[in-house]
Amino acid sequence: MTDTSPRQRIGNALSTVWGQDAIKLTALVGVLFALYIAGGFLLDFGVRQQINSLSQLLFYIAVFAMLALALNLHWGYTGLFNIGVIGFMAVGIYTTAILSKGAMMAEPAAGSTGGFGLPLWLGIIGGVVAAGIFGAFVALPALRLRADYFAIVTVGLSEIVRFTLLESSFQQTQLFGYFTGLGGGSGLILDFDPTDRFLSGLGLMDWYVGAVERFGTQFGLGSNPKPVIDTLLWALILLVFLVGFYVLLQRVGNSPFGRVLKAIREDEDATRSLGKNTDMFKIKAFTVGCALMGLAGILFYAEQGAITPDAFRPRITFFVWIALIIGGAGSNTGSVMGGALFAAFLFRGPIFLKNIIEEQIQVSAVDTFGEAVVPLFTSIDPVPLFVYTVDNMQQLQLVFMGLVLIYLMHNRPDGVLGHRKEAASSIPLARVRGGASADAAGADAADETAPVEGGEDDG
Repeated sequence: MTDTSPRQRIGNALSTVWGQDAIKLTALVGVLFALYIAGGFLLDFGVRQQINSLSQLLFYIAVFAMLALALNLHWGYTGLFNIGVIGFMAVGIYTTAILSKGAMMAEPAAGSTGGFGLPLWLGIIGGVVAAGIFGAFVALPALRLRADYFAIVTVGLSEIVRFTLLESSFQQTQLFGYFTGLGGGSGLILDFDPTDRFLSGLGLMDWYVGAVERFGTQFGLGSNPKPVIDTLLWALILLVFLVGFYVLLQRVGNSPFGRVLKAIREDEDATRSLGKNTDMFKIKAFTVGCALMGLAGILFYAEQGAITPDAFRPRITFFVWIALIIGGAGSNTGSVMGGALFAAFLFRGPIFLKNIIEEQIQVSAVDTFGEAVVPLFTSIDPVPLFVYTVDNMQQLQLVFMGLVLIYLMHNRPDGVLGHRKEAASSIPLARVRGGASADAAGADAADETAPVEGGEDDG
């Protein structure tokens, strides 16, 4: 054996540390936070604006990472082409809203609706269960279809959910003596604050308010720091849920159930020939994934104060798909990374960059596309086109997403982490004999029976 140098040992140790997925995820989030903090300095943000900016970034990272993980269970593990993600999110949050809104036993004024007044945690459980049941309802007939037809069914049912929410017949109704409903096109007012209910349930509300006031005074958050700290707290709560999503799906992927799902993804006929009921496995996977999408929808919209059917258009589904493609289908770590990169650069990034450019560069506005393009050909002046692009950054956001998607599909189809080999088992399969593995014993035996290098020539 040859001794390695201290530099090699340090390099090997660093390589081992960097090989851990948790380190990669932590480093990525740290870099994204550093970029946004630097952007905040360019925008002359104070402490309050910096905390608010980072809280929003963390919120969207957690939401899109959770949705990408749930979609990865469908597409990355099982090969189910679900493009109706937003429909299951809508089922989750609307069910939670109806169950947890304040109860109304008398007929309310036109345009207002109540709920059943249940505790919020029961409403969240109800929303998750409802999204899972709806997923099973979709899966039962749709799994007999090919992948492309299955995708059409999911997006079609997602739109059916949205148009059902818009239907005026369900805007207000009486059920079990309670006046409730879906709110129609006006949507529903969420008269519950998840953060306050969470703290009140733990008996920490008074301590929290006092701590926020002291924190706001010490760090210059203004006279009303609670909204900013509430946003940060909710983002941290979502981060905890994200860790739960990740651990759950990692265990599913390494379990016998998860290995069957991956086998179905690779070759369903071969898996069925081994005696596995592939339809039942797909229904279970689809139901669990839809329940997780419902939970992500609840966490996404619960703090917004109100929900309307227009918030559940298909574009959110495609955002989640882009996040999954960025990270790489089949990888839970890649799904989280994809959600973080999408949230930081493609979802919030263009608007943040626009604010920075407008703060640093003072130029006259360009009203039309013609005024922006003509100087490029007449006087080779790219400034009007650049100004026009910055002014319309929000409208061009989908264009940027499309360009990134095209680049990834051509140059990095396996995502940012590339192709990662999947172990056949979550435990080592080599037998141990006297402290050495069977593979090592076999290698030693082979060395003993093999001719010594150059032995015959030496004789």
